[in-house]
Amino acid sequence: MPAVNLKAYLVAAIELFRVSDDADLTRAQFDAFSKQIPLLYFILISNTIAVAYTYVNVAPDWLAMIVPSVLTALAALRTFWWLRQRHLVRSDADILRNLRATNWMTLPIAAGFTAWSFALYPYGDPFAKSQVAFYMAVTVIGCIFSLMHLRSAALIVTLIVDVPYVLFFWATGEPTLKAIAVNNLLVSGAMVTVLFIYYRDFADLVASRKSLLVQQAATQALSDENFRLANLDSLTELPNRRRFFAELSSAFNDAERRHVSVAVGIIDLDGFKPINDNYGHSVGDRVLIEAGRRIREVCQGFGPQRVEFARLGGDEFGLVVCGDPEDADLERLGERICEQVKLPYQLDTAHTGLSCSIGFALFPRSASTAEALYECADYSLYHAKRHLRGRTVIFSSEHEAEIRSRGVIETLLRTADFSAEMDLMFQPIVDAMSEHTAGFEALARWQSPRLGWVSPADFIPAAERIGLIRPLTQALLVRALAAARTWPDHTRLSFNLSAHDICSPDGILPLIAIIEKSGVPPRRLDFEITETAVTFDFARAQQSIAALKAMGCGISLDDFGTGYSSLSHVHRLPLDKLKIDRSFVADINENPVSHKIIKSLTGLCDDMEIACVVEGVETRAQLDSLRRLGCDFVQGYYFAKPMPGAAIEDYLAREGERLDAAHGAKVVA
Repeated sequence: MPAVNLKAYLVAAIELFRVSDDADLTRAQFDAFSKQIPLLYFILISNTIAVAYTYVNVAPDWLAMIVPSVLTALAALRTFWWLRQRHLVRSDADILRNLRATNWMTLPIAAGFTAWSFALYPYGDPFAKSQVAFYMAVTVIGCIFSLMHLRSAALIVTLIVDVPYVLFFWATGEPTLKAIAVNNLLVSGAMVTVLFIYYRDFADLVASRKSLLVQQAATQALSDENFRLANLDSLTELPNRRRFFAELSSAFNDAERRHVSVAVGIIDLDGFKPINDNYGHSVGDRVLIEAGRRIREVCQGFGPQRVEFARLGGDEFGLVVCGDPEDADLERLGERICEQVKLPYQLDTAHTGLSCSIGFALFPRSASTAEALYECADYSLYHAKRHLRGRTVIFSSEHEAEIRSRGVIETLLRTADFSAEMDLMFQPIVDAMSEHTAGFEALARWQSPRLGWVSPADFIPAAERIGLIRPLTQALLVRALAAARTWPDHTRLSFNLSAHDICSPDGILPLIAIIEKSGVPPRRLDFEITETAVTFDFARAQQSIAALKAMGCGISLDDFGTGYSSLSHVHRLPLDKLKIDRSFVADINENPVSHKIIKSLTGLCDDMEIACVVEGVETRAQLDSLRRLGCDFVQGYYFAKPMPGAAIEDYLAREGERLDAAHGAKVVA
């Protein structure tokens, strides 16, 4: 039996003498072992002192006092060293090195205490000798339990102590000591078996914990990735709208707590929709990606403020400017962004150019909540696009007054009686060569019982915002056609349509019904549309224009030259007239550039076989220049200001007299 167990111990010791190379298992062993090793040395020291005390007056002093003192001092030093390890952060390599060192140190320590015990044994009486046997048996059992997390060290102690112990006491021939030796061998064998089972379970527990941690890490990584995707714009890989408003809320709360300023900015790319129309969505996407990259670089390099940047959707981007910014900081940031966005975009064979408008609002000056601050920035952007396109606008007290005024207009417009409060004025469109009136443009006017006369520049956009533009258009068209029915048959009516009229799914059908019911031939009608309306939904606009053309109506492109893809629209739409914006006419005789632009546009109209209408003619000199450039029709205060429908008959009569007089003068001459 002893031989069999000794062989098993030797095989196990050789196999397990090396500490496992599994980093997680090794670290777990070290953590558990470092907590139990002081207990091992406590058992060893206390038991050694008890045995030494028994032999003080029996054995020589060097054996009863000096040797045990050295051994206990060594054990105490090791105890102190291990207690220090609890507070140190060690690397995996350092832990592995310490555990291997512990294995090697276990060998001389176990051998030293065993040799001392055997050397002490002969000096005692039977009771003292029994204490040595008890000391060795109990101490080795305690050490094995204390070393259970480092089974290689536990096996070394078992081999170094138990094998000599069994052989030594078996050799005494004393039946009691032989029985103790055999009993100790059996108990040690059972403990080693328990040790193997425990170590296996401990390793499985560490492995399962590692697997759980891996699963948790994978779950966390998946959660982090889902969070990232949920807050990332898939096209530009910028933070998306959700992330923007989360950043805005956080920055706003922080600024409110610290009593500092924070700003919100909204960027809109001017002229992006025509890029999609002209070059396709793939090119448009690449322009968005490039524009986003440029703006992000500006934001990252802008200091000392921190700028959070996100794509809000479409061609709109958002900014949150932290770090107590001032107006000058926002203007500088907006200027840098505009400069970068304006740079050319070269994509394959397409060279695209665009600009951007930016609206800023500053807390606490502009608003007291994050939501209101964003709305103020949005209004600043709206103001920039209407009046300062391609520039930066910071929300001010004037804008706040405009918002209040706009709110009043929208409220009153919702309750307005269109038939009683809305009116039409008509401005002549004159043949440039004969100076004969070819038609009239209908211009809407609103006399509110509360506000008085309200400019179309104010109430038309308000009607579009609150969804009343279509019923307003229909009511005004009915009145315009009623007036046109009283005019000479050759006199045309020019009527403006909004983006909502031509781009909504059924917006054009009520207008067709009104035309058919009016009794006015469709050939006498010209519908004016703006480039902005066309770009709102180009495909839908094409369908609506085609339907009006099929009836016989004419189509005019208004404010030509102020958009971003005019030539594209001229080429792709069935136009009858182009209306050149008044901004080119004011200085036609002083500014060679304006003269050249109108000359080019009239030449374009001639080549395209469409009529050219020039707005804003106020002097005879302007009219003469336009006639020399080949303009077909003119419109402006030189001939007449907008007039009510009742005044048209007198106007036409006076015009007839004037033209007859001019013709008579030519005949006499």
